[in-house]
Parts: sequence; structure tokens; C-alpha cells
Amino acid sequence: MKKKTYLFALMAMALALGSCSDNENGIGGEASKYITVSTNIGSMTRVATDADGNQTFEEGDKISVYAWTDDATVVPPSDERVVNNAINKLTNGSWIATPQMLWKNNRDKHYFIGIYPTALISDLTAAKYTMDVNKQEESDLLVAVNKDGISYSAGTNQTVPLTFTHVMAKLVVNLTYKNQWGTEGPTVGSVMVGNAVRNATINYLTKVVSPSTADEDKANIELPAITANKQYASILIPQDGIQKITVKIGGTNYSYDNVTPFKFESGKITTVNLEVGRDGILLNDVKITNWETSTPINGEALD
Repeated sequence: MKKKTYLFALMAMALALGSCSDNENGIGGEASKYITVSTNIGSMTRVATDADGNQTFEEGDKISVYAWTDDATVVPPSDERVVNNAINKLTNGSWIATPQMLWKNNRDKHYFIGIYPTALISDLTAAKYTMDVNKQEESDLLVAVNKDGISYSAGTNQTVPLTFTHVMAKLVVNLTYKNQWGTEGPTVGSVMVGNAVRNATINYLTKVVSPSTADEDKANIELPAITANKQYASILIPQDGIQKITVKIGGTNYSYDNVTPFKFESGKITTVNLEVGRDGILLNDVKITNWETSTPINGEALD
């Protein structure tokens, strides 16, 4: 997945005819109807940025969908949900659900949560999350919640809008160099953030991420290169305990200490522009992406 901010519209509800008993739907013999997921934002390409800066899905991508009734603020246990982790796969431009999703009835409001990538979650208000440092790109997490509630209405082509947003944070490190390395610059061995939290608890209903406070859940994380020697970036669990970034060149570690910890916020990109050298600070321009971007931080990494 290529990440930035996203807005995704998850739309629903192609309705199929059928019949069932009053006991099946709880109302006047009206048949349960299929809930199918489709999109109205044109040709879908992988969670990526198109020419207009919009974010979309790619053919073959999958999302988890959950639905329930009664109380928008209380997600029931797995066995009491109307839809429990139906995997919706984008196939030939349409979302195909497995298993098929059905309305409970045409009386109650239905509430929805969508998750990308797919995840089977028993407690949607207190789910454990672990960042895979070996798959940082896949650690991005998009969540959509519809708490307004929608009731099935026979004979209409209604939709269930779900807007996906990032619940993780993102760090981008841009590197420039003093002329001690010449015009081509050096070859960077690694870019590390220190003391980063790797575990958290997520409330998918509120999209609140609570990072672990345990020391054993913290570690140095190497950022993947976006452009070798120039730009490095990663998804991070929202947190405020990281203050050191280390750039390794040859056998030397060049460390930037922010003195006070950075604040990495859910749904925001923090861009840190570092000029690596022994003196001076270069303030670079900050590019704003579709993510909600927090205040850029500029500094110098010194040996």
C-alpha cells in the first residue's frame, strides 16, 4: 500500500429480492436483503495517489466489514453482530463479500465499521495491535466508521457511506548534506528512530490508538528508504516518546536529538528535515500530502 492521507468512500447496498418468514427478519414478512459493497469513485487503483492527489484502492484489495444494530456506541460480541468480518474483495471494479452480507431487518438502524487491511477482531473497542517492523508499509491502518445508522428501505438503491482515515502516524525524514561529502553526497547505511513504541490498543469505534507504556514494547526502528540517501519514511504508532534520529554513514553515527520528544499524531505526517554535517542548520521546504500534516521539525544531525 502506498500511503498518504486518504479519503475513501465505501459505498454500499445493491439490493436483492427474496422472501423469508417473520421470524427471520422480525417484521411483516419483508425479506432480508443482500448488503453488497460498491464504489462510486471510478476506476479503482491500489490505495495510492492518482494524478489529482486522490487515494484509491487497487483491484484485488480486501477490506473487513462489521455491522450491528441497537446502539451505535456499543459494538456487541462477535456472535451478536449482523456482519462479522465479511471480507470484501475488489473484483472487476466491484466489492464482492465473503460471506454474503445481509440486513438483519428493515426496521433497525445498522452501524458499520470498515478496516483495511483485513482483520478478524473480537473486541472492536479494545483490540491489540503490533507494528511489524519488517513490514512497515503494511502496518498502515485505515478505519471507516458509520455511527449515524442506516435502515434498509425496500425498493431503494441506498448507500452506506464510510470514509476511511489513517489511525496511525507517519514520519518522513528528508536528508541533505554539508559539502564535506562532495556534490553527490554520501551513501547512507541506515536511518533509525530511537525508543519507538511497537504495541498499542485500538478502539476501532472511536479510532483512538493507545500506545503501550511498557519499556519492553519500545525499540529502535530502521526507516525504509523512499529515495536512497535522501528520504526515509515509516508508519508509526501515535506516540510522544521519540526524540532521537540517527543517520549512519560509513562507520559513523550522526545523531539528531530534538531535546523534547516528537509528538506523532494519528492521521498526521511529521516531516523532519535534517542537514547532516558538523555545523549549520538548513531549513527545507515541507511538502503537504493528503494526510493531515503536523508542524514540520527541522534540525541538524551532528557527529
